[in-house]
Amino acid sequence: MPLTRRTLLQHSALAATALVTHYGFGLAPDPVVKLRAGRVRGALDRGLFCFKGIPYGADTVKRRFQPALAPTPWTGVRDALEYGPRAPQPTGRAASGHGFYLPPETGPVSEDCLHLNVWTPALNDGRKRPVLVYIHGGGYNGWSANSEIYNGVNLCRQGDAVVVTLNHRLNLFGYLYLAGLSTEFPDSGNVGMLDLVLALEWVRDNIDRFGGDPQRVLIFGQSGGGAKCATLMAMPAARGLFHRVLTMSGQQLTGSRPEAATPRTEAVLKALGLTTDRTNGILTLPMEQLIAAAHASSYFGPVRDGRTLPRDPFSPDAPPLSADVPMILGNTHDETRFFFPSEESFGINWETLPKRIEAVAQYLGPLDRQQVVARFRQIHPDDSASDIFFAITTAFRSWRGQVIEAERRAAQPAAQPHTWVYELDWFTPLEGGKWKAPHTLDIPLFFANTAFTPNMTGDSEEARTVAAGMSATLLAFAATGSPNHPGLPTWEPYSLEKRATMSFAAPSKLVYDPRGDERRFVEQVPYVQPGT
Repeated sequence: MPLTRRTLLQHSALAATALVTHYGFGLAPDPVVKLRAGRVRGALDRGLFCFKGIPYGADTVKRRFQPALAPTPWTGVRDALEYGPRAPQPTGRAASGHGFYLPPETGPVSEDCLHLNVWTPALNDGRKRPVLVYIHGGGYNGWSANSEIYNGVNLCRQGDAVVVTLNHRLNLFGYLYLAGLSTEFPDSGNVGMLDLVLALEWVRDNIDRFGGDPQRVLIFGQSGGGAKCATLMAMPAARGLFHRVLTMSGQQLTGSRPEAATPRTEAVLKALGLTTDRTNGILTLPMEQLIAAAHASSYFGPVRDGRTLPRDPFSPDAPPLSADVPMILGNTHDETRFFFPSEESFGINWETLPKRIEAVAQYLGPLDRQQVVARFRQIHPDDSASDIFFAITTAFRSWRGQVIEAERRAAQPAAQPHTWVYELDWFTPLEGGKWKAPHTLDIPLFFANTAFTPNMTGDSEEARTVAAGMSATLLAFAATGSPNHPGLPTWEPYSLEKRATMSFAAPSKLVYDPRGDERRFVEQVPYVQPGT
């Protein structure tokens, strides 16, 4: 049978690559997939199929502060070879050139930002692979999926899975709550979340063309991405669009109250020179002017509006809407080494420490600062003043919300075990190990992308070994709803009695209530959700 472009495309990407190599063609064939909105052309990425910049929604410039529409159908074949535009945001993320940092993001900024990327081992082959949908971090304010740290090739290859990453509206474009001032924008405080629902609807309707199973969709996200996952768990519009959840250092106990969100909106309008009775004037202002005005608000995030978000995500309990959805929650051991990276933070002494922990004053409440320091010195007697600073700020600021979410899931009636907890206890060797396990370190490990992150993990054999165990966990969970696999000790579900926690390290091990002394101490004060 003659070897044709058509027959090559009927094989998996690996087979296609082998045939191309064998027959001496200079380039692999361009894969084309027919979607509901039209045909797209992708490419081969290290032997797997990759499609970048596929629109899952229409340009939002004419739908500011309103739910986005489905993409406008097109004729012909649309190239899906480059990342789509990043969402408008006050600041982007670029490599700093020193210290611990994420790889840079690429691509222009535009309100036409509703695009996603797909990596898959095969196309239209009738297989039903688990689907992993990643939601990027950056709070609700910035960042994007336009970085090689989120490249899905290694996950696809390791687990025979489909990986999806995406961009969506952020900051005031996604979360400016105008509903308290005008009836024209009833969903405005949550349109960024509704973008995610639209993306998941796209997955439901199209992922089978990429060899994916629309009934086995895992959503996972880091930091703000994890908080978005937690929020989706309480949104009726998202019900049934995902079937497992994994949150990485990201939690969302409550949404903003309208009475708190409205004054922030008024501050933005004032910065734009608009009065509260002329809110629709915001529809015609240049994008750049809106970006500049975003600084007028102290917070952007989902609003408990009684409509899109009818209740708080994890308050007063875990959302009953998602009680049947298996969930993994986790944090890194030293979250705030990422948030306070200055040399001053690494050189704190005992005299200045009580004042320095005022950086997390809103979480400490009325606790005496000297007593806080004294208690953590008892718990960690061999630590330096800087180590104690990072331990205190991590425990009160970044870890506490995850503990509460896990507890509320554990207390929730469930037909079968449905909650597991991890802590990343592997320390990056970068700069002599001073960063330990900071916020974001788990991203390249779960993606098995240590080769892309020399200034996070490095690419040593140990880093790759830890990454292999963590990515295998992600893939097993996506496939079966359980994180257990042969590369780890048996992972028990989280319970209030034992608080089983998988400590990802070299080697990983299951531990029970690993930071119990810290947990009991921080429980003295109520948890404060930012922006509420």
